[in-house]
Parts: sequence; C-alpha cells; structure tokens
Amino acid sequence: MIYFDEQRYIQTVLAKMIREFDYRHVLGTGKWQEWQEWQQAFRSKLAEITGLEQIKRQAIGVPLSPRITETVEFPEYTREKIYITSETDIEVPFYLLLPKNAVKPVPLAICAHGHGRRGKEDYAGNFESPEDREQAINQDRDLAEQAISEGYAALVPEVRGFWEMARQEDMHEGKSKSCDDMQRISLLLGRSLIGERVHDFSRVLDYAATRPELDMEKVMITGSSSGGAVCVFTAALDERISLVAPGCYFCTFEHSIVSVHHCICNAIPGIMQVGEMYDVVGLIAPRPVLMINGETDPLFPIEGVHISFEHVQNIYSEFGSADRCELFVGNGGHRYFKNRVWDFVREQWAL
Repeated sequence: MIYFDEQRYIQTVLAKMIREFDYRHVLGTGKWQEWQEWQQAFRSKLAEITGLEQIKRQAIGVPLSPRITETVEFPEYTREKIYITSETDIEVPFYLLLPKNAVKPVPLAICAHGHGRRGKEDYAGNFESPEDREQAINQDRDLAEQAISEGYAALVPEVRGFWEMARQEDMHEGKSKSCDDMQRISLLLGRSLIGERVHDFSRVLDYAATRPELDMEKVMITGSSSGGAVCVFTAALDERISLVAPGCYFCTFEHSIVSVHHCICNAIPGIMQVGEMYDVVGLIAPRPVLMINGETDPLFPIEGVHISFEHVQNIYSEFGSADRCELFVGNGGHRYFKNRVWDFVREQWAL
C-alpha cells in the first residue's frame, strides 16, 4: 500500500507558490514610501483573509457597554473583572490589574494566554491552588503579576475559544477548549478564530482608552503559544500596540503551522499565498518587537525561528530600526521565558 506523502506534497506546492506580499518584492528600493505602501496594502489583505474586515464592519455601532463585576484588593494592586461587548450578543471578559502607589497614567501590558482549560485565570493571578501558582511562576506564566512588579498595569482578556468564551457543552464535558468547532463555524462564515480574537483584543483596547489611569502611548502585548499568535496578529493589524513580545510562537509558517501538528485555531485561509510569518511581523515595524522562543520547542522548530528572524532583521533594517528587533532563545521547550522581556521593554520605552 502507498500512503500519502505529506511532506513531499507541502514542498511541491510551496515551491510553486509566489507570495503576494513577500517583503523581498520591496527590498532594495530604499524608498520609505514604498515600504509604507507595502504595509498598508498587506495589512488590508490580512484583515480581509482573517475575516477581521467583515467582523469590524458588522460591529459598527455596537456599544462597548462595559460592566465591572468584581473588584479585589491586593497589597500591591487592585484587580477588576470587566465585561465588554465585542460583537452583538458577544461579551469578552477580562481582568484589569492596576498597581497601587504608581504615578498615573501607567504603561499597559496586555497579556494573552495560550491553550489551557482555565484560560485567562492563571495569567491574571487567579489560581485555583498554591500548587498551581507555584507551577505558573516556575514556567513564567504569571504575566500580569510580572507587569505589576514593573509598575505597569496589566490587562488579561479571555481568548475566544477558552474558559468563559468556550462553548458550554465543551466545558461541561471536561474539554480544555472549543477551538475545533468554533473555527469550523467561523471559516464557513468567512471568518477565522484569529480574526475574531484580534477583534476582541482591539475592542478591549478601545475600553482601555477610556481609562484615565492608563498611558495609551505605552501599550505592549505579550503572551505565550496561541497567545503569541494573538500578539503577532493584533500588533500587525492594530497600530495602537507600541511594543510586542510574542512567546513560543514566532517561526516560519512553513516550519511550524504547515509542517507540525497544531490546533486548528492557528489556520488562516490562504495565508501562505500572501505572506510568511516574517512578513506579518514586518507589519509591526518600526515598533519594537522581541521574539521569545525555546531552543528545543518541537512546535516551533528553532531552525525555522532563526530563518524567520533573519528576514525580520532585513525588514527592520530597511526601516532604520534594527535595534528595535530582537530574538531571545531560552534553554527549554514550548514555554514562555521572561528572562529578557522586561529589560527589553524598559530599554525601548526609555528611547
């Protein structure tokens, strides 16, 4: 019996593919205007294929209708639980952590969680047990509390498909996510989960802009795994994000999402026809970006990470911002590494 040779199929198709927005079409022109035009056209195309353009159009006029349902005081910060309306009949829950005794307004760190049954809860410091807290700290997943320790505010939204934004039947059955069915439905509707997640985060950012405690000139986004994907695409499509630090996601699509088994929520229809991951990251330029990867991460192979980063460096060099682009490789696998993050943030925001 002869079985389907998947890797040969991938390589054959990719070898014949010319990506519409490959940055190398512009490379070498030395013209700032052409790079801006490339970003504008590519950003528009990306909004189209992710479904974000359609989602935003259908959400025009929908009020945020924020409601604060819980306020908890801690020694160093106050944590509010808030709901806003993202689309008609769809609410996004999130936590806002505000440091005490900080000079207002304070910079804001948006923290995007990855795959995990409890979604945003651990990232916001709302642990089920002391053991869970210890494990999260050991794996650097206590992102909001890290931001608080730096004197920043932290905003931790639920990523669509998880916990409070998962399907009720999936949670009752003990599943950790609803990505499969939600992605199936969104694709049939001309959307994608990534497009919906970017829209949710942009709506949360709309709410953040109403809070006088927050410095909207200094807004960073960081996260892990699928949260890293949310970081990359939100920053690429929403220019209000001023600094980006995606954890255990950056690579090439070819080496990772295409060639390694991943959750279907990572799929964007036709993405390889328009650009590679380094092209998408190029939409962030010249804003600072720190890629965080694990040396032995099997989901985002280090070979692809280094290939992709070389291309990103080329793009940032064209923008005269090579010093705003950095890669940190941690000694480990598929996890977040905080080692370089907060120093990088301080350095970039001090410029």
